Amino acid sequence: MRVLITGGTGFVGSHTVAAVARAGHAVRLLVRRPERVDAALAPLGISVQDIVSGDVLDPESVQTAVEGCDAIINAAAIYSLDPRKAASVLATNARATTIVLEAAVRAGLDPIVHVSSYVALLPSRHVLTPDSPVGAGGAAAYPRSKAQSELIARRHQSAGAPVVTTYPGAVAGPDDPYFGDTAFTLAMILRNRVPFALPGRWAVADVGYVAGAHAAMIEPGRGPRRYLLGGHNTTWNDLYASLRHLTGRRLPAVPAPGSLARASGRAMDALQRLARTRLPVGHQGPWIITRCAGTDDTTTRQELGIEPPRLEQTLADTIRWMVQAGHLPARLAGDLVAADVHPHSGCHSDHITGLSAHAAAMRNPDVAARRVGDLISYQSDRKGCAVTADKVCKP
Repeated sequence: MRVLITGGTGFVGSHTVAAVARAGHAVRLLVRRPERVDAALAPLGISVQDIVSGDVLDPESVQTAVEGCDAIINAAAIYSLDPRKAASVLATNARATTIVLEAAVRAGLDPIVHVSSYVALLPSRHVLTPDSPVGAGGAAAYPRSKAQSELIARRHQSAGAPVVTTYPGAVAGPDDPYFGDTAFTLAMILRNRVPFALPGRWAVADVGYVAGAHAAMIEPGRGPRRYLLGGHNTTWNDLYASLRHLTGRRLPAVPAPGSLARASGRAMDALQRLARTRLPVGHQGPWIITRCAGTDDTTTRQELGIEPPRLEQTLADTIRWMVQAGHLPARLAGDLVAADVHPHSGCHSDHITGLSAHAAAMRNPDVAARRVGDLISYQSDRKGCAVTADKVCKP
């Protein structure tokens, strides 16, 4: 099938492009800046030549892009919790959803995969399922924009259009072209900038799990569907415990009531509007975490036959990539990059590169379709060092 993908130079979008192409489909991209395509896809070992230059806010561009396609994955959206981008988020996301889905329905594409977010269903006191009601979003701009977009998608579903909605959690993993908010949050934790344990749950989804699920959804004739892709529902305390185990660092975290965290976030947002650099936390992050009771991916895993990697594997892949990309000093990754700072141990940085390649292979949908719950280990053919997802080197 020829699959149009919007947002293909973003984090979820680029990994989805790779998964769809590896599944044997022809990919067409609709992008505003074609020069960014190679930079986003090259680290994933993928090249796409069928590119339409245009904007998802321009109906003519979208109409041109859907012509000759069989299916679509709409991954275009502004994903940012930065209060300085709130107006753009609210002005863009719902309008883009309207334009793209209407064009896809008119063109008869099947399926029409719309990449939403679990935050579109917040706030909720109950564990989220595909049938959870659309949330209100409150004063948080990004959740509100996704809730508005969700209402548009559900109207098409109610009319019988083959719209397939996905609700990824906070997506983590390597090779994020824009160093998005999930990676940023993990970096701030490792920098000891947010030493607080919040109530609620953070749904952390591996990018390979999300991309592989999107590729598996490219199947016509099944009508409207919805899939949660929350990945792992982790408490803030469990997240810190995983990061301590991976890095060998103390990473203190003081319990903080949700109301205090949200109020402090509002104050930080006021400061952020005056600051040039990004502050470590704002209102939207604590709002999302404290308003979520968890997500239930049971339907996704049963129908698509996929399982996410273990949370620690996803965190390890993300942290190693942040170090390699210069987003995080190696010393803050602790034990994960011990081989780089202790060359006499017999393991060197090429083993980390090898692990990154191995992680990319694990994100191949052919591999992701199998259970990958156990931490991955493999034997180096150079130095005899066993590299695992929770320790870089064990002689």
